[in-house]
Amino acid sequence: MSKLTEDPRIDPRIKASPLGAVPDMPPLPDVASREELLAEANSEEAKAAREMMAPLFGTLFSEEIAATAGLRGETLSFTSSPDGNTVRINYIRPDTDETLPCVYYIHGGGMQTGSAFEPLTHAWGRTIAHEGVAVAMVDFRNCLVASSAPEVEPFPAGLNDCVSGLRWVIDNASALGIDPGRVIVAGESGGGNLTLATGLQLCRDGDTGLVRGLYAMCPCIVGTIPDERFPSTTENDGIILTAHGNRTLMAYGIKEWENGNPLAWPVFATETDVADFPPTVITVNECDPLRDEGIAFYRLLLAAGRPARCTQLMGTVHATEVFSIACPDISRDSAASIARFAHGH
Repeated sequence: MSKLTEDPRIDPRIKASPLGAVPDMPPLPDVASREELLAEANSEEAKAAREMMAPLFGTLFSEEIAATAGLRGETLSFTSSPDGNTVRINYIRPDTDETLPCVYYIHGGGMQTGSAFEPLTHAWGRTIAHEGVAVAMVDFRNCLVASSAPEVEPFPAGLNDCVSGLRWVIDNASALGIDPGRVIVAGESGGGNLTLATGLQLCRDGDTGLVRGLYAMCPCIVGTIPDERFPSTTENDGIILTAHGNRTLMAYGIKEWENGNPLAWPVFATETDVADFPPTVITVNECDPLRDEGIAFYRLLLAAGRPARCTQLMGTVHATEVFSIACPDISRDSAASIARFAHGH
């Protein structure tokens, strides 16, 4: 038995889905360096484990979950600044020539792993696009395991790619058939971190008017748990994920954490940092170790007088809304909410 299957708060559909078979995530030992983590994550054993899981995810997030009918897609690419690297975008939109709002989407994976072209993320993009919006999913540089971008780099590489890609999409709005006045940034987990960090970077650049708003789901903005400020880091630790120890910090930017850099770890943001923050929606999952850090950022925005809303999805675990196979109604409602926000509602 696991904490997930025993916890009476969790939706029975999650327990009956493939997520219900995920064992408790035990704390992992600290590492001495980022190089140690890279060697472990890119070992032949780790690669073999990922290859073994790939067919399963391909089955779980197939046409039956999110149909391609009525949509069209293409792979775009741009040159990221300031490093000059090439980054791809998985671009999905309804099969129409109508000018549409755009959801600029940043995938999860703790800033470390994942890709905009993986079955889970691709299916989630189709789900959102079926709500009548274009979806531009940026495949930024991960900090541990390569996405379609072959370079593996710590902060600020991923954030630079996300901000550069956003600017590129807006600059090319006419060619892409999107309304540059109705663009939002959205993402889950690590993508939620990068969504909020993109907002912080736009604030620093004086460019918050570029986007209509931000939509951050279960944002990973603290980097390590447990943290006595956030009870969920103890209450829900081990359900789907754990962030005990220094691994996430070491992978993405432990020096940035030690220096309290909010662009890497938005938990360090102050009211001054968010004084011009765009309108923001934050959603959190009741049974997620990261629940309370998302709520804390929402409260920071309220304290700074910024327009913000926060919703807790009861009975859910980390990023349930992206896993359409578990609770399809929650996924559809979340996709519709994201699309409404892009439309300006």
